[in-house]
Amino acid sequence: MKRLITLFFALLFTATIFAGEEEVTLNTPTGDIYGVLLRPDSDAQCPLVIIIAGSGPTDHNGNTIGSDYRNNSLKMLAEGLASKGIASIRYDKRGIGRSVAAGKSEEELRFEHYIDDTAAWAEMFYQDKRFSKIVIAGHSEGSLIGMVAAQKSSAVKAFISIAGCGSPAHEVIEEQLRQQPEQIQREAAAINKELLEGRTVEDVPAYLATLYRKSVQPYLISWFRYNPAKEIAKLRIPVLILQGDKDIQVGVKEADKLYLARMFSSYHVIKGMNHVLKHCESTDMLMQLNTYQSPELPIKDELIEHITRFLSSK
Repeated sequence: MKRLITLFFALLFTATIFAGEEEVTLNTPTGDIYGVLLRPDSDAQCPLVIIIAGSGPTDHNGNTIGSDYRNNSLKMLAEGLASKGIASIRYDKRGIGRSVAAGKSEEELRFEHYIDDTAAWAEMFYQDKRFSKIVIAGHSEGSLIGMVAAQKSSAVKAFISIAGCGSPAHEVIEEQLRQQPEQIQREAAAINKELLEGRTVEDVPAYLATLYRKSVQPYLISWFRYNPAKEIAKLRIPVLILQGDKDIQVGVKEADKLYLARMFSSYHVIKGMNHVLKHCESTDMLMQLNTYQSPELPIKDELIEHITRFLSSK
């Protein structure tokens, strides 16, 4: 009986913390973008963090749509912030999840669309008196989106990079191809050179077509324009850089590059944290994959603690 009573109060406490969750919509010329606003159960004014998911079909909870890789990392991030008195909005990027109708065709999509959407969320909530300040937190590719959006909107008062790359996208791609045959590496580098010059490539080898298909090349051209180290150096607002030392997708050296570009940022490497913000003892692939498929496994407490301290001091 005592155990049941304890469980009841634990569930009641959780429900109280997250009582302020609501669906919100950003209207754009091409369709609506769906988001979830999570507020602490309090009438007190608080910061609002705009959480941006990473690349690919990643939804507002941090899960990969159409696969078994459900980790709920961004949902847990929002809940962790709410428990500390911090509101957040997390959303399905255009073309993803419930925002699929707002997606442009692959040929029309540009990196700037994601940047503009984030800035629009900031402007939308800037006048909302429930929030003391607007903060952007970008995870993985969302880090670059967020740091450029923060430059576009004066509503944004602080920026947080979580597992963000410090290298330009074309360099990241070439690094990921290091284990491939030398011919593939050379051909990818040659294609990247053309895209960096703003030119599309007609003759793409079949084994590189998934990465460099003609329809996606305009998006790659727009993405390649941005160097994260240069973009973060442009920010004139407080910056927090967070990175896990067990991240097998984005290494600590990438976070180092961001910090070196803006050395008066707050910077923390979280021991045992991987790319989906969870504890992992090793960089072994099988151990890592287990965390990517464990929606009940909590994210690292230190992540929430660093963000909370950062926001309370700025």
